[in-house]
Amino acid sequence: MKKTFKVVKVRIASKSTTEESTMRLIRIANQCTNYKGFIFEESKLKDNEIILTIRPRKNSRAICSGCGNKSPGYDHCATRLFEMVPMWGIKTFYKYRMRRVDCAGCQRVIVESVPWAEGKETTTKEFQIFLASWSEVLSWKVVSRKFNTSWEKVYRAVSFVVAYGLANRDINGVEAIGVDEVKFQLGHKYLTLVYQLNGDCRRLLWIGKDRTKTCFRNFFDEMECKKPGFCEDLKYICSDMWKNYIEVAAEKASNALNIVDRFHIMQKFGKALDRVRIDEVKRLHAGGYEPVLTHSKFCFLKRVQNLTSKQTIKLKDLLTMNLRSVRAYLLKEEFNHFWEYKQLASAQKFFHAWCKKAMYSKIEPIKDVVKTLRRHEELIFNWFRAKKLYNNSITEGLNYNVKLTMRNSYGFRTEKAIKVALYHKLAHLPKPKATHEFC
Repeated sequence: MKKTFKVVKVRIASKSTTEESTMRLIRIANQCTNYKGFIFEESKLKDNEIILTIRPRKNSRAICSGCGNKSPGYDHCATRLFEMVPMWGIKTFYKYRMRRVDCAGCQRVIVESVPWAEGKETTTKEFQIFLASWSEVLSWKVVSRKFNTSWEKVYRAVSFVVAYGLANRDINGVEAIGVDEVKFQLGHKYLTLVYQLNGDCRRLLWIGKDRTKTCFRNFFDEMECKKPGFCEDLKYICSDMWKNYIEVAAEKASNALNIVDRFHIMQKFGKALDRVRIDEVKRLHAGGYEPVLTHSKFCFLKRVQNLTSKQTIKLKDLLTMNLRSVRAYLLKEEFNHFWEYKQLASAQKFFHAWCKKAMYSKIEPIKDVVKTLRRHEELIFNWFRAKKLYNNSITEGLNYNVKLTMRNSYGFRTEKAIKVALYHKLAHLPKPKATHEFC
């Protein structure tokens, strides 16, 4: 009798504990979510999955998913499961039988709208926001593995958050933008990226396919539709010397100063100097001279303050020699003084004197750079007119984050996925609010 009594006592205790834990789980779900017109009535642990059953409150009317109005019920659909944030590593689902309503506004029978999911989506909004927040610091593949879900669900979650952010972001106060292109696939396939450069928030504004005039025009047209007067409010546009960007900027934002900045100009100097060095190495080798330019590439291309001790000694020795590479290097270093001027008139005087001197150098790659500078001299002088506030080095810094994002993803197959990832990481978009925030 004692043994039987003990066994019965243990069973009763186990059953009461299970019921108590179930009630606590339902109570937590009701308090954390607070879905208006719905309550959690049951929770089960089945096949290593937690299933929380939801039912509508008594006398509550369903909301039409088409027009958003309360409408009388018509019938019920099949029961659906909605994936929620996992608890203790266990998959968690909402279980609900969707109602159909006879909507007078839509004049048809339509499925109701529920606050925890949209349309035919099989994951809850809270889970989508949760996955998207982790996708900011981890790759999508890692997030899907960590939280026992699929890559496609992570992608749809990030797409949902990005779509909400683009629809609700504020583009007021954008006065300075930077435009540049990045290569995203093999071949000549580029993305045009436009950034906001002014204010506390330097962010990605827009992404377009290719680097054509039509692509850049689409940016201004879209921004003008969202905020009338956007083009008139622009004061500065930073770009490289790509003809399509310069012409569209002058066409769409004629009041803005188009700045061709220091970064891309000095980049052209570096390429020209390297061409001079390569040609001279070949000439010295053909003439049987000593290979004095061996290991000298970065001695010429680096800034003086960034040279190593060996490179400093090497450069010091080279500067004593009468070489075309040395003369080209000295011309490049002399042009660096152009950026130190504070007055536009003084900078213009130096610019014209230097260009004249460089043309007499008879170094063809340097002469090509001079011709390019003369074609864009007014755009270069705009850097001084803008008080040296903006330049495309900011854009290039943001482009580094773009390339890092694409590298960490191990390559996206579609342009749409790339855009979603870049907007998510770099656009500083507002996030949808959830009934409960998960850490």
